[in-house]
Amino acid sequence: MAISEEFLTELRARTDIENLISQYVNLSRRGRLSKGLCPFHGEKTPSFTVYPDSQSFYCFGCGAGGDAITFMRRIENLDYVEAVKNLADRAGMRMPDDGYDDTLAKHRQRILAANREAAKFFYSTMMSPQGKIGLDYFYGKRRLSMSTIKHFGLGYAPDSWDALLKYMRSKGFTNQELFDANLVRKSEKDGKVRYYDNFRNRAMVPIIDLRGNIIAFGGRVLDDSKPKYINTSDTLVYKKSNGVFALNFAKNGNPSKLIVAEGYMDVIALHQAGFTNSIACLGTALTQEQARLVARYTDEVILSYDSDEAGQKATKRAISIFSQTGVKIRVLKLTGGKDPDEIIKTYGKEKFQSLLDGAANDIEYGILRERDKYDLDSLDGKTKFLTAVADILSKANPIEQDMYATKLSSEMGVSKDAIITQIRKSYSRRAAAEKKEQFKEIMRETVSPKDDINPERAKHQRAARAEDILLALILHNPDFYKKIKDKISPDDFVTEFNRRIFESISYKLENGQGIELAHFSAEFTPVEMGRLAQFMTMTSMLSNTVEECEDCIKVIKEEKTKLSDVDPSNMSDEDFKNLFIKK
Repeated sequence: MAISEEFLTELRARTDIENLISQYVNLSRRGRLSKGLCPFHGEKTPSFTVYPDSQSFYCFGCGAGGDAITFMRRIENLDYVEAVKNLADRAGMRMPDDGYDDTLAKHRQRILAANREAAKFFYSTMMSPQGKIGLDYFYGKRRLSMSTIKHFGLGYAPDSWDALLKYMRSKGFTNQELFDANLVRKSEKDGKVRYYDNFRNRAMVPIIDLRGNIIAFGGRVLDDSKPKYINTSDTLVYKKSNGVFALNFAKNGNPSKLIVAEGYMDVIALHQAGFTNSIACLGTALTQEQARLVARYTDEVILSYDSDEAGQKATKRAISIFSQTGVKIRVLKLTGGKDPDEIIKTYGKEKFQSLLDGAANDIEYGILRERDKYDLDSLDGKTKFLTAVADILSKANPIEQDMYATKLSSEMGVSKDAIITQIRKSYSRRAAAEKKEQFKEIMRETVSPKDDINPERAKHQRAARAEDILLALILHNPDFYKKIKDKISPDDFVTEFNRRIFESISYKLENGQGIELAHFSAEFTPVEMGRLAQFMTMTSMLSNTVEECEDCIKVIKEEKTKLSDVDPSNMSDEDFKNLFIKK
């Protein structure tokens, strides 16, 4: 997807990466750099760094990095052309009418258009006599108003194998487009391919992203048949591990606090009752990607999962994941019903509001859970309870530890000093376990370093290191290229990934193009761009001399020669046989 050099240069000049990223990450200026908590992985100590001088970013924790285009691709789940368009809109620039191939972007737009048309079909079907069963479910059984039904775009998929397929074909969509949108499935028999509707006889809920696009659907059965839910699989426009239902509405409600419910029907009921800051994370379990997305829009989450065993397990997992994002966590104790929808229907929204007002923080929730496990009238139960609570408090800050220790001392008849001592023991034990695990991880990386971006690095560490430094030197000093280009070629490189980078750099410089990070975004994935950004951070490790380039070239060629020496194609028959003779 080649967008003109001139356009990318102007876009880069008009885009302030620090200003762009600060809209998603709370940055603190430190000299010429800015730092913040990485939006791409959970961390408590900032390792995400923005470099205004080079208009780049890099996370020393997870390796994410690149330019403004790469950041938009990762943070908004966009393809290359969409990310460029997004930045161009922000900069007040018009995309060129030609000069780039946006086939993938056009296909994404067709899938989004198909989803919009399918949503219209599901809604109109529900409002027809054929869809009365669907309307009865939402309006009658779920007690949703017509206003709520329209607000969320709810609908009904008829009990037919091809009703949607025929309708969508009449609107100009192809079988392949519908299949790629996961609106239809296909089967093959006797060499013939048959397409059929994915959703049949189901109450339909559209999933809408933050830009107002319908990216997926959830379909619920209207009887006791299985599976209870059929949801859109991952597509070009939807990744369920990133999906958050109703965040497009909730971010405009009371975003300082977001209520996280278990399913979209709970969320819809909560919105109807006036709790418009309610959301649900899609998929079978909360993911770190979803938690980080939610944390971008709020300072506090209130977990409102079902009161059954599965719901409580989900709550425990959510506390662990959200605690890595820096948001404040509170947990709702649902009484009077198994889920928010049931509580509101039975007791009204006032009851749910009172539960919200009394929601415990994550520490209090943990203590309450442990309290229910033990007989506190017995010495054994009391000992086990306080030991478990000490483990919970070992993760708290010193002020919280002191406050809870004082309260527990008075309640349990145990000295505060004894509780504090147990907390410190728990902390030491946990810290030692974490240190041991970190050491194991370091040893694993040392013995067999894993590099998904450049997988050949493990076998050729000396060559890969020299290649890295050479590439970093050229990226920082483009004028060095003319002085060394006759001394090395792409074929000299040992690792394929670094060879690709060198080929790209060579092509650009030979054709008078720039080699800023923005000029690589089209040909490297966002993950691969992280490695190029890493090269840009290596300034302090380089002497920035042509001699250093020549030293690297020498090492690269030595390592390449070693490989050639053991290449069977370069061996005599006798030498080849000797490879398999044990010495």
